[in-house]
Amino acid sequence: MREAFGLVGSMAVQVCVVIANLGCLIMYLIIMGDVLAGTVHEGSVQLGVLQEWFGIHWWNTRAFAMLFVVVFVMLPLVLFRRIESLKFSSAVSVLLSLVFVGISSGMAIYAIVQGNTKTPRWLPQIDDQASFFNLFTAVPVIVTAFTFHFNAHSIGFELRQPSAMMSAVKVSLVLCAAIYFATGIFGYLLFGESTMSDILVNFDQSSGTAIGALLNDIVRLSYAFHLMPVFPLVNFSMRGNIDEFLFPNKPALANDTTRFLSLTLSLLALIYVAAIAIPNIWYVFQFVGSTAAVSIAFIFPGAIVLRDVYKISTLRDRIMAAVMIVLALVTSAIAIYTTDCLGPSNKRNCHIYEYIQFGCSKVMTFSFFAWILWSCYLLVRCMYLLCIIHVL
Repeated sequence: MREAFGLVGSMAVQVCVVIANLGCLIMYLIIMGDVLAGTVHEGSVQLGVLQEWFGIHWWNTRAFAMLFVVVFVMLPLVLFRRIESLKFSSAVSVLLSLVFVGISSGMAIYAIVQGNTKTPRWLPQIDDQASFFNLFTAVPVIVTAFTFHFNAHSIGFELRQPSAMMSAVKVSLVLCAAIYFATGIFGYLLFGESTMSDILVNFDQSSGTAIGALLNDIVRLSYAFHLMPVFPLVNFSMRGNIDEFLFPNKPALANDTTRFLSLTLSLLALIYVAAIAIPNIWYVFQFVGSTAAVSIAFIFPGAIVLRDVYKISTLRDRIMAAVMIVLALVTSAIAIYTTDCLGPSNKRNCHIYEYIQFGCSKVMTFSFFAWILWSCYLLVRCMYLLCIIHVL
């Protein structure tokens, strides 16, 4: 982006990377809070693991449980200055994700044998305009799930053989796609239409047996513990981009202890406060997936192809890039509209959490319009430059 659009393009990428990373870290902490201390969903209280085991006390409330995780788990991990130091914790994270998928899949298969599963619909049920627009809210979730381009460079530099990065990317994509697919299919078989935005909350439901309750707790804890080693990986990218954005002429962040500690602690405190203020990951998913993630995955690559600094793009490449940008803008606009205008945040007689969500949706709308205006300007500028090139 710097070569194609100069300093403005470089800054735009950095801002989007920071927003995407920050949103993911907030979601991770919210999920950990859901697992450990429960949440409130549509007026019903969903208990966390600590509350189920020990009852409801001040020390296992949501705010205190997340504070404990931040101070005693997240803080030691984010203090590592090299991403290579996280290789063992990353391996444990992958193992725990497989445990989560394995147990939840086994529970779904057992439910199929017992005839207790929900019959899935292979096609969406469209009853009215709202249900049609709701289909587009899946796009930001999918885009966010597969948009982690910003970690590729930092991980590639730490590999003994940088040429192995392509294989690592392919394996990661296949593994992630398999985990996402298995979680979606088996989760829907277990919970059907009652599946929540954070599916781990569904596993607090009583199964009627001690083994079933134990498996529910293992599923929730395995995924929460899986996110803990992932947290510093995403934080590494966010911290590096913020430092480069704010202090472009300073020495490397790892060599400046004062700057490293102040930036790390400030970001961790911001993430904690945001996770307390935003009780539902759905709104974070929609905002990040409809703005920063879709820009990184679709709009910026398409803009680079249209700009064509090295004159290597074919007509087919430019057409695909333009279509990709337009589709990204349209689907994101519909997703934001659906979340803001058709979602539960517009209910006036609602729980205090929903008032918070209502305010968040307005911030999302304002930010999205600013982002879409900038994206349209970028697209028009690229098309104008292409016309000039063809005339010359």
